[in-house]
Amino acid sequence: MISGGQIFFIVLAFFAFVTVMRGVRIVPQGEEWVVERLGKYYATFFPGLNLMIPYLDNVASKVVTKDIMLDVPQQEVITKDNALLVVNAIAFVKVTNPVKAVYGIVNFADGIRNLIMTALRSIVGEMELDQALSSRDQIKARLRESIAEEVLDWGLTVKSVEIQDIKPSASMQKAMELQAAAERERKATVTKAEGDKQSMILQAEARLESAKRDAEAQVTLATASAEAIKQVTNTLGERETPMMYLLGEKYIRMMEKMTTSANSKFVLIPADIQDTIRGLIGRKP
Repeated sequence: MISGGQIFFIVLAFFAFVTVMRGVRIVPQGEEWVVERLGKYYATFFPGLNLMIPYLDNVASKVVTKDIMLDVPQQEVITKDNALLVVNAIAFVKVTNPVKAVYGIVNFADGIRNLIMTALRSIVGEMELDQALSSRDQIKARLRESIAEEVLDWGLTVKSVEIQDIKPSASMQKAMELQAAAERERKATVTKAEGDKQSMILQAEARLESAKRDAEAQVTLATASAEAIKQVTNTLGERETPMMYLLGEKYIRMMEKMTTSANSKFVLIPADIQDTIRGLIGRKP
């Protein structure tokens, strides 16, 4: 049977054990502990073995000093030209002063998320749609600059802010697709109209060139006929005879074409063919 003294000794030993366990603290690497004494900040425990007074000192917060990744929720942002974009980001921060991180703000993670969301709306709101979609690096740099100084009071350092995704909303994408289709149709219409215009110009130039060639041919034929008449006149020495000679020659050629044509079904012989022949050989009827 356990006596009262033994019970007291067991209780005392247990109390001593608990006291020692509460007074000896081992802080793991990558953390720093903020310790309060009687409700007031007392010290910061760094990685390794640390001693504290049991029942007087209390670990108020265990702060992670490694890089912290904070996911910023997706949000809708309106650009300068009233386009609706969907943007989400991710931030990498590090606690450089645990005391400020614990006592400077209730929850520094929520605070940074809200800062980034507010800054995103402000930065993208100053840009037009095309600029916002093509300036991801610029948005990232301005975003980091805009919140870097504000989080210093919380004992934090913003190492990087990355834009995970920036894209038009579903309704905006549909509108852009319709706009792109209309633009393609407009370009196709312009191209077709330009082609028709060039075709008409080329056809007109071809007709003009053909008319010029016909005119030149007629002038050449007239010149040749005049030269032929001149030569015949010089040879025969009469005015009417050369003319009759040339007309008779053309008359005979025309008759040859009529007789040799594949489409000819009948051969017409003029009634005055005898007189014509006499005229050609120089005899009077």
